[in-house]
Amino acid sequence: MKSGKIRQSEEAAAVRAQWEAEAREAQARIAPSGRSGLSELGATSGLEFLQRIFRGELPGIPMGETMGMVPILAERGRVIFQATPAARFYNPIGSVHGGFLATLLDSAVGCAVHTLLEQGMGYTTLELKVNYLRALGEDTGPVRAEGRVVHTSRQIGVADGSVHDAAGRLYAHATTTCLIFPLPAG
Repeated sequence: MKSGKIRQSEEAAAVRAQWEAEAREAQARIAPSGRSGLSELGATSGLEFLQRIFRGELPGIPMGETMGMVPILAERGRVIFQATPAARFYNPIGSVHGGFLATLLDSAVGCAVHTLLEQGMGYTTLELKVNYLRALGEDTGPVRAEGRVVHTSRQIGVADGSVHDAAGRLYAHATTTCLIFPLPAG
């Protein structure tokens, strides 16, 4: 009989392999990074806009390319991105810079709010609060940032998010408040 630690390690390895396969599939789908114009942004609901990016029908996310961030899931009120910490993201004290986690979380929580926007509406982040719970290193492997909407009104969206590794360890938690507004004609 295997010990609990060995079983957990094997389960984490299986999840990691699944995540890496899903990221390769997503990476193969997304288009080269670029910017979508207001006409594309305002032409559909927020969810459909993000799903079009995730399917490769619109340009990929430039920050995603910079960070090696891959879109995994966009559904109503929920978004998941995946990235793998690497030495290029290290700070001078020998761990992955907090901005790596903050950017993953900002993307996940902001896009979660975006999934609930009606056609012709946009948003911007008013506030992002990140709690760092453990350090990332290049040996961590892939991590996933999941954003979930807590509440939306006509002008405000609130979401929370978390970053976990394949073993289920929590690295950071965030909350955001977003301003929701009509997009300018364009």
